Amino acid sequence: MSDTPAPETAALNLKAEFPPVPTATWEQTIIADLKGADYEKRLVWKTEEGLSVRPYYRSESLPSVLPPRPESAAWVALEGTVPAGVIDGAAFHEAGATAVQELGYALAAASDQLAAGQVVPGLLFAIGSNYFFEIAKLRAARMLFARMAGAYGQTAEVKIYAVTALSNKSIYDPYTNLLRATTESLSAVIGGCDALKVQPAGFAGRLGDNVQLILREEAHMDKVADPAGGSYYVEALTDSLSREAWKLFQQVEAEGGFAKATAGIDAAIAASRAAKEKSVASRRRVMVGVNNYPDIHEKELANEDSISGAGWRLAQAIEQIRLRTERHAAASGATPKVLLLKRGDLKMKGARGTFCQNFFGCGGFVIEESESYDGTDAALIVLCSSDAEYLDLAKEVCAKVTVPVVVAGNPKDQMEELKAAGVAGFVHVLSNMVETLNEWQDRLGIGAREVK
Repeated sequence: MSDTPAPETAALNLKAEFPPVPTATWEQTIIADLKGADYEKRLVWKTEEGLSVRPYYRSESLPSVLPPRPESAAWVALEGTVPAGVIDGAAFHEAGATAVQELGYALAAASDQLAAGQVVPGLLFAIGSNYFFEIAKLRAARMLFARMAGAYGQTAEVKIYAVTALSNKSIYDPYTNLLRATTESLSAVIGGCDALKVQPAGFAGRLGDNVQLILREEAHMDKVADPAGGSYYVEALTDSLSREAWKLFQQVEAEGGFAKATAGIDAAIAASRAAKEKSVASRRRVMVGVNNYPDIHEKELANEDSISGAGWRLAQAIEQIRLRTERHAAASGATPKVLLLKRGDLKMKGARGTFCQNFFGCGGFVIEESESYDGTDAALIVLCSSDAEYLDLAKEVCAKVTVPVVVAGNPKDQMEELKAAGVAGFVHVLSNMVETLNEWQDRLGIGAREVK
């Protein structure tokens, strides 16, 4: 072995190698990369709560007041119902409320209880699929309650109970429900819940129990208190939700308190619910297995009541369309077929074919793809091609078939000509899925709509 000393290694100075970059420099680079595109429209997310979520956050984004940390990192599995007196904020969520509404109205209900001289032992929240928002919601709840209870001279400590939501679950693709419940459970734990219940939604209850075991025994989520603390994004989001929820709480208090404001609260939640339904029908909000990426071979007619305990659910309108197709198939012995007639431009026929496979697949139709329509027994033919090729294709097909022909796309300059050639309708990214599928079921004589 040589006695020659090893050469000295220069000490790394990462601070010198990677000097801080000012926010203004980041902004200049982003604006340059956008090449004239609108910053707010392209990169700022306008949420259903009315918040503006920036594309990135830095240390200066941290609020001056941070939420109190949970007393312990551990949580327990919630068995049965919550204790008496716990404020049921979950009911607002399950009725379609936004995160701000769920927080603000739960706080108002708690205020009424404290004003009556009663103790508030805890707050119950439902946890949805908006991962970071749900983390921030529970962190904000702890901070808001402390602020409100302090005004009554009450203890600021409160237990946070969480249940995975049912309003965002579907009878179709139940194992996607399990994935949703898994991320929701993680949100609840990271957000600092004291007790958690994973509600079965088409999957076995033991699988829900196993989610909590995995989070505790394998992910060791019970070892770190407030793991999201210090995250620029989560702290800023917590602050934004807190501010908006506090404003809403003050508004309810100005109206005389929660009990006196119930009519206005119900109306506000109904408006939020309608907005959510519209976003799903227009597919701006994707529900895997419901309004996009369906398993077209799945049948759930026998399991239409598989999500017990749920009231309103976001997927119901599209579920009823698909169940209507299933009932028709059970009664007639055949599921209606949609032929995707793919011709011409390779890129466009592929993209539009995929779009229509998802679109009509969500309605429970059998999907067939072909470049020929000879001998087809389809109830509906959808032309999948480029705008430039549609008119000639429509004239050919409409003259030779007896079933309705639809164009995949929105060729505004040719619509009147295409209609004159025999085209019966159009489907595209701006189509309302619920309205369009219901319309075609009506026109094709596929059973009757279920009115709820």
